[in-house]
Amino acid sequence: MTQTESLMFPDSPTLRLYDPLGEMLGAGDGIYTYRFDDAVKLAGHACPTVAGAFLMAGRALELLYPGARPQRGDLRVTLPGPPDQGVNGPISQVLTLLTGAAAENGFHGLGGQQVRKGLMEFADGVAPTNGVTFERLSTGARVTLRYDPSPIPPLPTMGDDLRAVFSGSADDAVRRRFRAAWRDRVERILADGGAQTVRQVS
Repeated sequence: MTQTESLMFPDSPTLRLYDPLGEMLGAGDGIYTYRFDDAVKLAGHACPTVAGAFLMAGRALELLYPGARPQRGDLRVTLPGPPDQGVNGPISQVLTLLTGAAAENGFHGLGGQQVRKGLMEFADGVAPTNGVTFERLSTGARVTLRYDPSPIPPLPTMGDDLRAVFSGSADDAVRRRFRAAWRDRVERILADGGAQTVRQVS
């Protein structure tokens, strides 16, 4: 980040992981800090879904690497349905960014090591789950998390304002109010840190 670049969500949580592939190939020491801004840039927007994926990843890393540095590329991630079901697609993209787990288009590895391809699975090809399952490959430990943003609802004006924006009838004041309300909810979800929205189901 340059001196002139400011964070879009400066108060959001951060994740710090070690990626041995990065270190092996000369990308510094392989210790990377991921901010919510990185997920926003990947998705092209901030929303409750992108926030939820970020928070689920953070909770999974806390549970699977207690007292240790999480390792990128050491996780298998299983989504509860095919990639085009609901918001599985956007969630999987954020989780690939943070964990390194990739679908069939992922990195094939070097000499059979540091393989990322196939570490992102979808429940249409495996046993379905009630949430997103994270498995630590080095230990076999796993956790399944479910995200539900409904405990942190949007401001009352947002629904009507969204319809006005989509219909083209919104003036500048309504568009500004909608933008502020949308961001407000995302910020409240992030500030909550998953306490109300992320639940461990197994």
